[in-house]
Amino acid sequence: MSDTPFGFGLPPEEPDDGDEGKKKDQESGGGQGPSNPFGFGLPGAGGFGSPGADNPFAAMFGSLSPNDLGAAFQQLGQMLSYEGGPVNWDMAKQIARQTVSQGTADGTKDSSVGPADRSAVQEAVRLADLWLDDATSLPSGAGTAVAWSRAEWVEATLPAWQELVDPVAERVGAAMGDVLPEEMQAMAGPLIGMMRSMGGAMFGTQIGQAVGVLAGEVVGSTDIGLPLGPAGKAALLPVNIETFGKDLGVPKEEVRLYLALREAAHQRLFAHVPWLRSHLFGAVDGYARGIKVDTAKLEDVVGQFDPQNPEQLQDALQQGMFQPEDTPEQKAALARLETALALVEGWVDAVVHAAAKPRLSSADALRETLRRRRASDGPAEQTFATLIGLELRPRRLRDASRLWASLTDARGVDGRDALWHHPDMLPTASDLDDPDGFVHREQIDFSELDKMLGEAASGGSTGKPDLSKGDGNSGDSEAGEDRKKDDDSE
Repeated sequence: MSDTPFGFGLPPEEPDDGDEGKKKDQESGGGQGPSNPFGFGLPGAGGFGSPGADNPFAAMFGSLSPNDLGAAFQQLGQMLSYEGGPVNWDMAKQIARQTVSQGTADGTKDSSVGPADRSAVQEAVRLADLWLDDATSLPSGAGTAVAWSRAEWVEATLPAWQELVDPVAERVGAAMGDVLPEEMQAMAGPLIGMMRSMGGAMFGTQIGQAVGVLAGEVVGSTDIGLPLGPAGKAALLPVNIETFGKDLGVPKEEVRLYLALREAAHQRLFAHVPWLRSHLFGAVDGYARGIKVDTAKLEDVVGQFDPQNPEQLQDALQQGMFQPEDTPEQKAALARLETALALVEGWVDAVVHAAAKPRLSSADALRETLRRRRASDGPAEQTFATLIGLELRPRRLRDASRLWASLTDARGVDGRDALWHHPDMLPTASDLDDPDGFVHREQIDFSELDKMLGEAASGGSTGKPDLSKGDGNSGDSEAGEDRKKDDDSE
């Protein structure tokens, strides 16, 4: 037995009786038992109810190596002592970093970004911004260009993941207390608190695993159509770009430049359409808050809850206890989100193609590769589908891209980009069904209304809104005038 309690810092020892000892150890659950009771994926962790369960500590920790035992105690303490929000984000970050350090399925390991890669990324973003000047009226939105490792991507994007996931996790935490009868809630206070702590840990574990896996695939900060990184910072991941372009038969410089075009285009859109980020995140939040918790399933879990078997909560989360409510409001929220994602990705696709087509021989091939990749069911989509039944895929990417291209032909770059002035001006889901009807729809001349509003403002009227205070859904003065126009018309 190890002289050091709990085995901190010591490697596992060989059994005294050699191969026979190994065989007995395996038969007793060591190294080959079921997944550990806390769902943390520790190597060799056994579960409750395994042989040796008469000794609860042996059942819990007997199959762990000495090194893993210290980590198990640490994670157990974190899980039971957590008193923060609905998701244990400290645990999520820890799990994500652990997942990144293990490398991807193809054996690619994370690595620090060297000076050469940093310089290459900065030059690619600089050139991409020059090319985009001809393809869009929106000015550059990237104040800086950075090259991230996978671990740096995790650190930089966790705040955005928190904003996306917390709404539905909050509903789970509340539901855990609501399923108990009111007269029992006071008596079961400690149990409810423990369950909420464990629920936060389970959510943290799932999100951490998904973010860690996603960090091994993304090539920038906007891959899923949402601005996950800090505003104004165009980011690329050299190690993932290398993997992405390995079998394409395209020069590495062209791959990097095309991906820089996409990142820089996203940055322009989110920087100069000030209502867009809140619009997208608000659509996710609105959909999540309309999710109905399957209380029957949760009641069953709570009724049979065994403190010695907390993986039941993990299984319930993985199987999904959330159901979209079949209401007009919920359907509208989902349609609004899917359309917004399609419009963002379609605009980027059209603008990048216009900038790259005359300059890169591989533009068509790279465009198709990225379209198919974006439409695939990756780890981010799997995470949201598991937790709240939501897939962050632009299902109508090609339709939206064709609509933006047709708008460019009919109204020019300025006329196309002017639609981003206010969300009410954007195409709708029905417009994606009839792009020609939207493109050739008669445009309203706002010049007379603008003149009237200007005269009213100069005469001391307060009818024109003060956009400097903003409400998260307003853009610039033109957006405000559009909204004023709608109010007057009613």
